[in-house]
Amino acid sequence: MGAAIVTLAGRMLTLGLDDLKGHLGISYDDGAWIGSAFNVALMFIGPFTVYLGALMGPRRILLFAASAFTLISAFLPFIHSYGLLIVALVLAGISSGTFYPLTLTFALRNIPLRFLPFTLALYATFVDGAVNIAPTLYGWYRDHLSWQWMFWNSALITPLMMLCIYYGIPASTSNRKSGPGPSFAGFLYASAGFAMLFAALDQGERLDWWRSGLFTALFLCGSFLLMASAVRRLRGPNPLVDLPYLRKRNTLLLGAGLILFRFCLLATIILVPQSLGIHGFEADQIGPAVIWTAAPQLLIAIVAAFVLLWKADPRLVLATGFSCMAFAACLNAEISSAWSASNFYRTELLMGVGQSFAFVGIVSTIVLQGIFSGGLSKPQWILTFSAFFHIVRLFGGQLGVAFMGDFIAQREKLHSNLLGLHVQAGNWITDGNIRMLTAGMFAKSSGAAAATGRAVSLLSERLRLQAYTLTFIDGFHLVAWACVLALVLIALLERLPLNYGDLSGIQEQSSLLGATK
Repeated sequence: MGAAIVTLAGRMLTLGLDDLKGHLGISYDDGAWIGSAFNVALMFIGPFTVYLGALMGPRRILLFAASAFTLISAFLPFIHSYGLLIVALVLAGISSGTFYPLTLTFALRNIPLRFLPFTLALYATFVDGAVNIAPTLYGWYRDHLSWQWMFWNSALITPLMMLCIYYGIPASTSNRKSGPGPSFAGFLYASAGFAMLFAALDQGERLDWWRSGLFTALFLCGSFLLMASAVRRLRGPNPLVDLPYLRKRNTLLLGAGLILFRFCLLATIILVPQSLGIHGFEADQIGPAVIWTAAPQLLIAIVAAFVLLWKADPRLVLATGFSCMAFAACLNAEISSAWSASNFYRTELLMGVGQSFAFVGIVSTIVLQGIFSGGLSKPQWILTFSAFFHIVRLFGGQLGVAFMGDFIAQREKLHSNLLGLHVQAGNWITDGNIRMLTAGMFAKSSGAAAATGRAVSLLSERLRLQAYTLTFIDGFHLVAWACVLALVLIALLERLPLNYGDLSGIQEQSSLLGATK
């Protein structure tokens, strides 16, 4: 539930930026930092969270963070100061950034192996479902309630998570050992470095990348802080970190696979909404197309869990998911400028099936890799392993968003230029279209000149629509090729000694032997 809350909060914030900017009366440039404030804070707290949970216990941190997030979400709509809003969003991101890793880590450590696939299925359903249901939910809030509910939604749901934490996670004492404690200066450098790089990627397209002094400063400062963190780690080893443990083939391949999975999710998060948004559709009209991705996810995720318990190789589950996503992306690449939300129903249903299988497959494979690589034998190994994949999930996801945003911008320019070469004044086809459009506009225009101007504007909008349609076709093909690359990485993964069915059987036998003794 914690993962779903922070996912839904971030998605709702992104969708409601225009309403929030209108409420505060701020400019486009200032408004661009509103969403970044929340996401950069999520990135900043990432390296800290896993280690703080190990030292202080997840229950204590989650209860405090959830309380803070609830209060901030409740009072955010009443803030009228831009600076205070940025501070509140940063605090909201820092507090909610603890939900993802601590809830899942506790579940993975305490749930019996025979139930673990179903835990992963619920986790996949909540996270993916929150992303896909957000447009519909936001559209309903805006039409029937008010835009403030994009914040109050989280304020109402988070206390339910607090009840689950209070009754489901036992209290634990902090792990204090004799001798000098670990230094968190290196963590601070790494967190600040990743946060600056995250902000640079998030704002890169708007700032025009290296042509902007702000982007250059963020990128260089972030890189310097990461180098400082690495130097400090080499000069003074930290007992909580063991980076050489990550140098394993499967670990690195799964990290790359997680980045590709986050990138393929952009077909639903960016490409489908923008392909409909360019036609002027509102959030409540786009939502029905995207929600079809969430419709089958719980059922399919449970099916994937049963498949894992039937001793199936997790790599096959993962490959099935990426294959379905690739097929759905190829079908979406048949898009034309006449498509509406209903044209995406069947393809997004298939995309939902693929996302469910891929999500359960990649998380289950990561868990098995942590077990069989010896991660459970030393605390610093499993902490380093968990922190690595948490950082890859956040930072790798932003890499994909930045790449897709730049890809769409550059391809749109290319297609606009190529189409514009065939739309020139004096060309008989162009002049014929303008004359026909002028005749149609003349009855509702003030004169021939006004009708001609409206006809030229309409022709320009048609050209822009066609350019974006071709761009989104390229985008869906890019997602399909990313799925193909993921399948290649899956083929390179080494086979793990046991699967979930074998592990659960061994655990049950051990429990029976312990009971007889």
